[in-house]
Amino acid sequence: MQQRSSVAELVNQLRRELDRYSSGGKLPSSRALVERYRVSPVTVSRALAQLVAEGLVVTRPGAGAFRAPSRGAPPATGDTSWQEVALSADGAAELVPRTVDASGVTVSLAAPPPGVLEFNGGYLHPSLQPERAMAEALARAGRRPGAWGRPPLEGLPELREWFARSIGGAVTAAEVLIAAGGQSALATALRALATPGAPVLVESPTYPGMLAIARAAGLRPVPVPVDPDGVRPELLADAFRASGARVFVCQPLFQNPTGAVLAPARRAEVLGIAREAGAFVVEDDFVRRLVHADAGPLPRPLAADDPDGVVVHVGSLTKVTSPSFRVSALAARGPVLERLRAIQVVDSFFVPRPMQEAALELVGSPAWPRHLRTVATELKARRVAMTTALRRDLPELALPHIPSGGYHLWLRLPDGAEESALTSATLRAGVAITPGRPYFSAEPPAAHLRLSFAAVAGTGEIAEGVRRLRTACDEVL
Repeated sequence: MQQRSSVAELVNQLRRELDRYSSGGKLPSSRALVERYRVSPVTVSRALAQLVAEGLVVTRPGAGAFRAPSRGAPPATGDTSWQEVALSADGAAELVPRTVDASGVTVSLAAPPPGVLEFNGGYLHPSLQPERAMAEALARAGRRPGAWGRPPLEGLPELREWFARSIGGAVTAAEVLIAAGGQSALATALRALATPGAPVLVESPTYPGMLAIARAAGLRPVPVPVDPDGVRPELLADAFRASGARVFVCQPLFQNPTGAVLAPARRAEVLGIAREAGAFVVEDDFVRRLVHADAGPLPRPLAADDPDGVVVHVGSLTKVTSPSFRVSALAARGPVLERLRAIQVVDSFFVPRPMQEAALELVGSPAWPRHLRTVATELKARRVAMTTALRRDLPELALPHIPSGGYHLWLRLPDGAEESALTSATLRAGVAITPGRPYFSAEPPAAHLRLSFAAVAGTGEIAEGVRRLRTACDEVL
């Protein structure tokens, strides 16, 4: 993080000093900049690359860096008001809406303002990401024979085999497709399984990104309540009968946001209910590799116990590596597999081969199990730190379930509390949280918030973040 900050500071400094040079004037050498600003050569190189990208500097091999020629007056602003008519015409009759509400997704993707602690993040803090191992894997992948050629449309056979073994049961490599991240895989699955205007059953509460995918495809999310043991089977059966839905999307392991794990007694019942309804279960197995050190043995994916092709399984490497390491798998059995494949090919052709090769290099390296152990230990410590601080400093926030996997906690606010007011107050206090409303596809039973303990630097920031949350609660609760 320090190096990233140094790059930004040097960019700002050099940008201010460019006026000293005439158009085409030569800047000091990289060595001179290293000595003047007491930064590393890498920092200088990255800062100059940023200025080149901004069009302020040009570089000439063997000659150095120069101030770019003046851009001249900016072009006149055009009139785009005509687009209001073009984008809204006949909107009421659209089964697949052209406008997409991404607010429930961007809340966990947007970086908070400087100085604000990130309790709303959906990914590991950079200190927990295997940056060195990924860089080395990508370098090795780039040297593999054929690494920059066109991959098989379904994905590299070795990577498909690795994902099949990870799922277990009778799943084979032939039943796996490589996709570009879990979000893309979920979008492909819903397009394949439901027609615009159809209902789709979802857990309540559930991941806002999945709700956004469903609505963007013209589907109607129908909520099925979740308790600490996962989705409630009797309500799932009722929802299938009442809605006529043919798809149920769930996260059986460390569900987002509640952290619930589908109880052993419910697993076969859920599959049986879907099979009886002639419906598919989309299993979003998004955090299996973010298990905590004290979790004990994990249940197998639902797909491992499904011989009849009820389950369409989605698994990803992104959460346990980096938000930019977007490699995932879609697994399915029967005719639906070809439909999934066709949609993915039409939408994106294939996942870039260098990324697939890098994934193979990463998961096959000695660094991979070490990374998983490190993350498991660190997530447990962070979960303990956050739950301890919340119980001590914010006892009025109910914490009904403490998960042993994943990266967040789900809390219920006191009756009468307003999520929006608390969210604004926490930002003023210097901590970003995620309000609970976007996780519900219908009216929520109460106000909630989700707190992530993975996106901050460590337990010290967790303690400070809870202290700031206490300040915000004192203001609005």
